[in-house]
Amino acid sequence: MANLFSKSKSFFMSFVLHFRPSGFPLAMYIEAVKQLEAAGAGSPKGRSCHVCNGDPNSVQVTDVWDSIEEFQAFGQTLLPIMQALGADPGQPEIQEGNNVIVGEVPSMA
Repeated sequence: MANLFSKSKSFFMSFVLHFRPSGFPLAMYIEAVKQLEAAGAGSPKGRSCHVCNGDPNSVQVTDVWDSIEEFQAFGQTLLPIMQALGADPGQPEIQEGNNVIVGEVPSMA
C-alpha cells in the first residue's frame, strides 16, 4: 500500500490563510485584483488556490499557499495596493493544510 503522507504531487504541506477584512466590499476586491494583475502578481508563485466569498458588502478571502515565505513575498505587492484602496486586510487565520486536491478548472471560453 502506498504511503498517503509522502511528498508526492498529490500531497504536500500547505498553508491555508483566511482573511476577514472589515468593510471590504466586492467592488474594492475587484479593483485590488485588477491592480495585482497590472503589477504582475495576479497569479503569484506558491499560491495554489484563491477564493473570494461572502456578503458583497464585506467579502472574505481564503488562499492556499505552498509556504508562508511565498505568501510574505506576495504581501510586499498586496499590502501597498490594499493601503492605497483604504482597505485593511487584518491578520489572517493561518492553518496548516493536510492535503490539496486541485480539480479540473472549466474553460471560460
